[in-house]
Amino acid sequence: MKILAENKKAYFNFEILEKFEAGMVLIGQEVKSIKLGRINLAGSYVILKNEEAYLINANVPPYQPKNLLTDYDMTRPRKLLLKKSEIQYLIGKVKVHRLTLMPLRVYAKKGKIKLEFAISRGKKKADKREVIKKRETEKEIERELKTRG
Repeated sequence: MKILAENKKAYFNFEILEKFEAGMVLIGQEVKSIKLGRINLAGSYVILKNEEAYLINANVPPYQPKNLLTDYDMTRPRKLLLKKSEIQYLIGKVKVHRLTLMPLRVYAKKGKIKLEFAISRGKKKADKREVIKKRETEKEIERELKTRG
């Protein structure tokens, strides 16, 4: 399993509750571009519309800019392939509990491009500060141990 892109901000800004895996409907040049690792998940999210899931705002630059399709849109919505039961479960979670679907990473699995996304809840500012403080104290402890050792 080769990780092609990761959304590191999602782990900092959101509390991850449950993870899911989905295939993506892509065109040929998008597959080639993604396999080169040229996809940006920052600012992207997953929506559910008409009992279908879509990845919104993910930026996939063209594989060869000179051979670009005339109507190619880098941030077009990309349909996600999920089972109907999974979609129903997600619809219930998102509507009732007011949760968000955040893409976490894109990877290749058995030659197919997969998206891992999560049901998540936004963190409060205090929670983010706590994480930063904890990270800094861990760095200080590690630094002290290196200087003494």
